[in-house]
Amino acid sequence: MSLDGATGTVRTAAVEVFGDRVEQAAGYVELLATHGVERGLIGPREVDRLWERHVLNSAVIGEQIPSGVRVVDVGSGAGLPGVPLAIARPDLDIVLLEPMARRVDWLAEVAEKLELPITIVRGRAEERSVREQLGDADVVTARAVAPLARLAGWCLPLVRPEGRLVALKGASAAEEISRDRDAVRKAGGAEPQIAECGKAVLEVPSTVILIRRLPPKPTRPRGRRS
Repeated sequence: MSLDGATGTVRTAAVEVFGDRVEQAAGYVELLATHGVERGLIGPREVDRLWERHVLNSAVIGEQIPSGVRVVDVGSGAGLPGVPLAIARPDLDIVLLEPMARRVDWLAEVAEKLELPITIVRGRAEERSVREQLGDADVVTARAVAPLARLAGWCLPLVRPEGRLVALKGASAAEEISRDRDAVRKAGGAEPQIAECGKAVLEVPSTVILIRRLPPKPTRPRGRRS
């Protein structure tokens, strides 16, 4: 699964996205194609399209993430999008949040083998202890975790005011926004926006929903009684 067997388009995109860390990205693809399949983290039918459908697709969302910020990847699973982001953007402080022990073990092995300075936490975004530990993140990411209403309810409490949720979605993005707009607002989010990432390097850009966390409403001082 190295770049030697990739198409010219994929090879060019990988070099553009990962730069001098492209071999590190290739190492991650190799882990996904072997141990990831063996451990049920990636379906065997996905092996031939790991670069474009999973790794590059995840890494390009870095276009929507400022420099040097703290990112929490909710429901990281096989490490998507957090691991490709960590490879492509070493300036980011990345935390992978995952509830399942076997996946946490996998993520720890990936981080060790690829020498990635990422933090791995076992837990769920909706847990109070997780919110206390990981809250006030600049950016929260998620990929294939839940419908938008539930995702906003889980993730936005982890985002600092004026920070953002960057949710990787597909063709359903506009439909989800139309359906779940009120739930997003109730969870503390501004009007969701759709953006395409990787248009300059990918044949099929990644579609993301961006939600800014609104600052808390100021409380009115209670008037004195005469």
